[in-house]
Amino acid sequence: MRDTARKVEEKYFSNLATHVEFLPVEWRSKLTLDGDTVDSITPDKVRGLRDMLNSSAMDIMYYTSPLYRDELVKGLQQELNRLYSLFCSRNPEFEEKGGKVSIVSHSLGCVITYDIMTGWNPVRLYEQLLQKEEEELEEGWMSYEERRLLEKLYITKQRLREIEERLNELKASTMSKPPVLKFKVENFFCMGSPLAVFLALRGIRPGTSGSQDHILPRTICNRLLNIFHPTDPVAYRLEPLILKHYSNISPVQIHWYNTANPLPYEDMKPSFLNPSKEPTSAPDTESASAAPSPTTSPVMVRRHYGESITNIGKASILGAASIGKGLGGMLFSRFGRSSSTPQSMETGKDGPEGDEKKATTAGSPPLPHSSSGFLEPTVELEHRIDFELREGLVESRYWSAVTSHTAYWSSLDIALFLLTFMYKQDQEETDKSNLDTM
Repeated sequence: MRDTARKVEEKYFSNLATHVEFLPVEWRSKLTLDGDTVDSITPDKVRGLRDMLNSSAMDIMYYTSPLYRDELVKGLQQELNRLYSLFCSRNPEFEEKGGKVSIVSHSLGCVITYDIMTGWNPVRLYEQLLQKEEEELEEGWMSYEERRLLEKLYITKQRLREIEERLNELKASTMSKPPVLKFKVENFFCMGSPLAVFLALRGIRPGTSGSQDHILPRTICNRLLNIFHPTDPVAYRLEPLILKHYSNISPVQIHWYNTANPLPYEDMKPSFLNPSKEPTSAPDTESASAAPSPTTSPVMVRRHYGESITNIGKASILGAASIGKGLGGMLFSRFGRSSSTPQSMETGKDGPEGDEKKATTAGSPPLPHSSSGFLEPTVELEHRIDFELREGLVESRYWSAVTSHTAYWSSLDIALFLLTFMYKQDQEETDKSNLDTM
């Protein structure tokens, strides 16, 4: 990813005064977990595939285990903080000049990073379950002795909570608790992420506000972006967890890295996934303005050409075991470049994020929903979150399902996408200064 992003940076962003630095966060190999127990029980046949599963799918089993979850969380948290402190010690001007930090996570790394940022812990879920059981128990019929003992138990628990609160207040007054991460997260990029499934299983349901705060408050992370390939079997969408009807709205299509003058992301409007589907019972005059049901699951239409995952992913299977162990990477932006070469940008207008509540799929016409042919602005997200790689017309979907999950790191499309968001503010300032000069 570092090499790929450097090529894109030199081509499109070399006239900017800042620089994006990629720091790999390799934390998995330092964990002891079960030692070599899993390796010892793994059969030798198709060893390469089994090693890939052990390094990716097995980590999900580790993370759902109460025995190993804390070790995984602390391992990644400590490595993130260690790298940040090391980087700042070698580049003291980074914080002085307002340097910003973003995190790029892959697969399970997205879930672990999310839990670190939000402080989510399964113990909370267990406490809620116990409270619900107590309420159900109180509603049932009980003997006098059972009710008397239950009242004593309730009073004891209430007293215990009061003592714990007083103790926590005393601790808070004598010492301030250090932050979980030593830096504020500007952008949280998720690649091939199963985060949506984890959140759904934790009870997260769609809301009505259309704000990212529903799943990740802006006070914790300024922007959440979910990147996936359409055939990646591990990746899931996040937008329908915020607004339910977005399950029927296509994700934003990520631009092909060498597309000439691509449409800025904020100028793209939402469109439905299945524009050809029309209600059979509605007359022709009404079908143009009828929207499909949010509960339907339309078939994904074939997209325009893109960077084929098949071309960049075949080699990923052999290296998947090692790649899977590095589940995250940190990006540091606004780090002063020692020298910059002025150069005109071919895609200077392609900076932007899908920041304006608008996004659509180039190549698939929207299903008319209003007089303008697009969604009403009242039902849009504040910012688009789901971004989808273009599916190459020549690639095999079955082969892509095997290779796509580990092929994100070397994609030129993704490299341009990441840098576009990282450099957005600098691009806007450069464009403004150019206009002032003119």
